[in-house]
Amino acid sequence: MKEEQAFQEEKQQNVSTEEATETNQQEEPVNEAAALEAQEGDTELAKLRVEAEENQQRFLRAQADFDNFRRRTLKEKEDLAKYASMKLVTELVPVLDNFERALATAPQGAEAESFTKGVEMIFRQFESVLQAEGVTAMNAVGQPFNPDFHQAIMQVESEEHEEGIVVEEVQKGYMLKDKVLRPAMVKVSM
Repeated sequence: MKEEQAFQEEKQQNVSTEEATETNQQEEPVNEAAALEAQEGDTELAKLRVEAEENQQRFLRAQADFDNFRRRTLKEKEDLAKYASMKLVTELVPVLDNFERALATAPQGAEAESFTKGVEMIFRQFESVLQAEGVTAMNAVGQPFNPDFHQAIMQVESEEHEEGIVVEEVQKGYMLKDKVLRPAMVKVSM
């Protein structure tokens, strides 16, 4: 009987082991499917995170581009307002030159004196209107030559000035606010 009882116990252990093996084999596919689903979910989540980061970067670049565009157009608008009269003033500067030439060659005499005074008054009025617009004459004589402000038409020998100094102004240069309207034509010492 003991043998029979031992046989029965061994048989029960084998059945329990087989059941456990079958249960494990059935659970493995379920666990593998769950693991695959979790892995796919993690992969999809990672893809979505990367996509979200790319969209965030695109948004930031677009926002920076828009800010730069806004600043640039604001500056262009300010420059346009600041230099709106540039074309007109550029055309009026030669008239100013002609007034100066006319005054320099004014005839002498009693009648000519009153005429000269009248032209001088018109010249001063014209000059003050241009100054109100921001036009100023450059002072070039005695200054170091600067190609941004001066246009050298010849070099002359000078004992009074060092090399590269403006000796004579042939035609006045003008500035409109902080921009060169017309460079001064000058003679430079060598």
